[in-house]
Amino acid sequence: MAAVRALALGILDLFRPRIFAVVASGVALTLGLFIVLQALAFWALRAWGPEAIALPWLGSIPIGEALSWGSLALFPLMSLFLAAPVAASFAGLFSEQVSERVEAAHLYRRGSGLGFLEGLSDSLVVLGAVVLVSIAVLVVTPFVGPLAPVLFYGANGWLLGREFFHMAARRHLPADRADALRRDRGGAVMALGVGIALLLTVPLVNIVVPVLAAAAYTHLFHIVSAKRG
Repeated sequence: MAAVRALALGILDLFRPRIFAVVASGVALTLGLFIVLQALAFWALRAWGPEAIALPWLGSIPIGEALSWGSLALFPLMSLFLAAPVAASFAGLFSEQVSERVEAAHLYRRGSGLGFLEGLSDSLVVLGAVVLVSIAVLVVTPFVGPLAPVLFYGANGWLLGREFFHMAARRHLPADRADALRRDRGGAVMALGVGIALLLTVPLVNIVVPVLAAAAYTHLFHIVSAKRG
């Protein structure tokens, strides 16, 4: 299966020295972002949270310190719920570097890189779409019950797959032909996207997923292009 092969090749690529350098940058940026968000939550609770609560018979109980320090428990939750938006926002930063290095390492046909502004624009579009999809999934989750995980992984898998494949394909094809190829191989594109979405919900693993996604979709583009040809 093309999606499984592409994902396996992408995982192996993470250990190549030139790609591992991008992994290290991605991990540092992701951890830095989560640390900043955690610090903001800590100081917001310290500044605006209630200092104490009044309980019958017990009187006033100070909780300000407990709330602010308790916010540290948010770190793993941030890693889980913000993983997809972070992957989307970093996509444009990593995609070009990773695709170029993967193509060089595997002797694939070399593509031409997108401009910085075009890559930034793609990242912002992906980020906005992921946020909207995440909000929509949260809204409808109470109405779908046990199907909520299917909806979550399906929606994020479709969206991440669509955009990461588009970025890999645009190195070689005009936008309309890239979209046509994505639709033609939609099953493989979405299957790999669901795999990426699943990995994004695994703590610690998810911090390398933006780089992994860029590598895996570079492989998938070349695999399906070869089959089509």
